[in-house]
This record gives sequence, C-alpha cells and structure tokens, in this order.
Amino acid sequence: MFIGREKELKALLAELSTWKKKTAVLIYGKRRVGKTTLIHEAAKAFDGIVVNHLCVTSTFEGNLELIYKSVSESLSLPNIRFDSLFAMMDYLKTLDKKILLIIDEYPYLKETKKKNEVDSYMQAVIDRLPENVKLILCGSYITIMKELLAEDNPLFGRFSLIQHIHDFDYYDASQFCPNLPVREKVAFYSVFGGCPYVLENLETDKSIKDNIIRLLLPETGIIRSHIENVMLKEIRKSYDARILETLGNGKKKYTEIRDQLGGSETGLLDKQLKILLDMETIQKTEPINRRNDKKKQFYEIMDNLMRFYFSFIFGTAGTIVRIGEEQYYARNIEETLEQFISRRFEGITLQYFHRMSIRGNYPDIEDFGSYWYDDPVKKINGEFDCVIKRTGDLYDFYECKYFDRPMTLKECEQEKNQLRKVQGIEVSDIGFVCTGGFDFENKTEFILIDGKALYQ
Repeated sequence: MFIGREKELKALLAELSTWKKKTAVLIYGKRRVGKTTLIHEAAKAFDGIVVNHLCVTSTFEGNLELIYKSVSESLSLPNIRFDSLFAMMDYLKTLDKKILLIIDEYPYLKETKKKNEVDSYMQAVIDRLPENVKLILCGSYITIMKELLAEDNPLFGRFSLIQHIHDFDYYDASQFCPNLPVREKVAFYSVFGGCPYVLENLETDKSIKDNIIRLLLPETGIIRSHIENVMLKEIRKSYDARILETLGNGKKKYTEIRDQLGGSETGLLDKQLKILLDMETIQKTEPINRRNDKKKQFYEIMDNLMRFYFSFIFGTAGTIVRIGEEQYYARNIEETLEQFISRRFEGITLQYFHRMSIRGNYPDIEDFGSYWYDDPVKKINGEFDCVIKRTGDLYDFYECKYFDRPMTLKECEQEKNQLRKVQGIEVSDIGFVCTGGFDFENKTEFILIDGKALYQ
C-alpha cells in the first residue's frame, strides 16, 4: 500500500507524463526512506518500457555491463553489449518506444572514478538524451548526492526535477496505525520516528513496550540492526559517537558538546558536526526571537528513533545481554519513557503548526519554534519549546501536555499565571495542546487543541 508522498508523487507523475521537454530527474534521501517505492508508484502510470537498474559496488566498467543487461532484459532481448552509454542511448533512440531509465544508488557508480569524472560523463549523457527516453538518478548517500547540486559540479542545472525525500512527519506516520488512540500514535512516532521501513515492521496491535523489547533491545532486533548497520553506516568513520550520545534526548550548545567530549581541539569537532549536519543526522536550532544569535544556537538529533537509541541503548549491549530485555526495559526505560515522549510531543505540535500554515489555516504565522527569555528580576533564563510568532511581533505560547486524561481549566489557569510571572517575554495569546483533550468548553481566553485535532 502506498502511503503519503502525495505532493512528491504528483510532481513526479507530471514530469514523466510530458514529452515537451527533456526529463532528467534527481531523487535523493537517506536509505529506506521510500525513494524506490515512490519511483515505482510513479512508474506504474508510465506509458512505455521501464528499465529499473540498481548500481552495485563494482568497477565503472562492471556497472556499465550491468546497466546494459538491465536494458536488454527490460526490452526482452538477448544481452546486448554496447561500447558506451552513448552507444546505448543511440540504440534506444532508434526504438519506437517510450523508455524510462532508472539508475538507482547512483553514488556506487559515481565513486568508481575520480571526483566529478562520472558526473561529467553523465552530463554528456543527459545533454544528448534521446527524445523518447526519460532518466531518473536516485541515491541514498546524501552528502554525495548533494554534490550534484553544487555549482561547480558538471551536473549542476541539468535536472528538470529535484526531489529530496524525507522521513514522514507525525501525521503521515500515523497512517501506518490509523486505528490507534491518540496517545499511542504519539508514543509510536516519538520512539520509532517516521522512516517507512521502520513503520512497516512495527506491530501496532501490541504495546509500545512489546515493540521496544522485540525490535530495539535485542542485538539482532530488526530495527536495532537498521540503526547500527544502515542509519549509522555512512557516517560511522567520520564522527565521534559520543557527540550523539551527548545530545541524546535533549539539545546542547556547542560549548556543552565540546566540554562533554573533554577536548580542546575544536577543529575536529567542527568538522564532525558539519558532517552530521550534512547527513541530516543532527540539526542546528535557534530561538525564533534570537535568530542569528550564535550564543543561542543548539544542536539536536533530528530522528526520533536515533534519539531513543542514543538515550537508552547505545553502549549498553553487554548489560542487555546479561540481564535480559525485559529486565533492562523495567530498570532503564519504563520510568522515563513518558518523559521522553512528552518532549517529542512538543516537536509533533510544531509539525502540526507547519501543516496548518501550509494549508493556510494560520495565514499570519511568520515563524514557529522555541523562544528564549532572560528574566532580569529573578536572574534566570530559559526556553519555551512551542511558540508561534505572528505578524506584528506577536508571540503565542503553547503548553503541550501528554496526558491520558482531559486537562482542567484550573491547570490551564495555573500554567497561565506561571507564564505571566516570567519577566522578559512578550506574550500575546496562550494555548494548550493536550492528547487527552479538555474537561471544559472553549469559552475562555485560551487557544485549545485536543489530541484528536492533530490527526484530523
């Protein structure tokens, strides 16, 4: 079943259905994020022959031979040996057929030669692309694929459509478990994130505990293996794992990461952080009222599953083996799991505002994120994690509650009074987002969003 990606699928279908222009598409994103599934779904509607080729770890010549074989098999012909890709394209041009050529995992082909050498070769292929052939280049190694978009790369400006495929957000991820209650949808996304491969392996008719014990805690657990052998594979040799361990379930300033690693050599740390940023493993955040203030910039792990792994599992393999998965869960995860999910619920709420803004439901939103304050009276400072900036420098503050019961009016009033006492913040409206809803009608000064509204 094909889930989500409506916007991406629509754009790709439009690109593959028109023959008024040359079509060369670039699609990239981390492994198992659903790139191939998207391409296959679009290819179903292609009125012609689809050649689907997956590059491998081999020589340049070896990969070309396999491409020729894929073309021959798709055309139901004996294995044809061409002198070059140009000769192959010249042959395809003579056919009275529309052809879609998909070259998946292009980085394996690109890395067989010196820098930009294969890209230059592919540039010439695209420039001479026959009118009856459409080309898709796809790849999972994000840093390598991003090189194709650089101005000094031979393939710069050669693509008619570029798609960067990301994990699902909380809403699309919930389509894998549509019948679960709101709190459980929030819990599953907070722990397992939005990778389609991961979501397909969940047993949502069982508890979050059962899924963690079965899939994440055993050394051979499917999802743990996915993290250690897929998600971390590309960058394992280029970063200090303690960086991600330090970030864990929170966010840290550069100086905090540096001090935690116990090193004074910032050049290496800068390089490692850049790699993790380029790989979209971590992200750099800043308060919406302190944009471009480097002293208020923070680093945090992007993926919820990766957060969970480095918060609870990394470096504990021996302990889990000795005491068993059930005991490990009871002693190290059970008591703090709700706190972990609560912090992720704030991110879900920001994703909700992003969706609503795109749909035009909040036309005056200018920004959303965290808000930094300095209270000169109490001599304290801190950060609110879920704030909307509206036109005119107005800030709406939201409290996010991962409750299994409705929130009361008294609780809302108490939160409001605490917020109003903080000096140095500019409060416009106050809102509450509660998974359990509210036990009073919305005839108050507050903006109320219950859990069900997040998934409508």
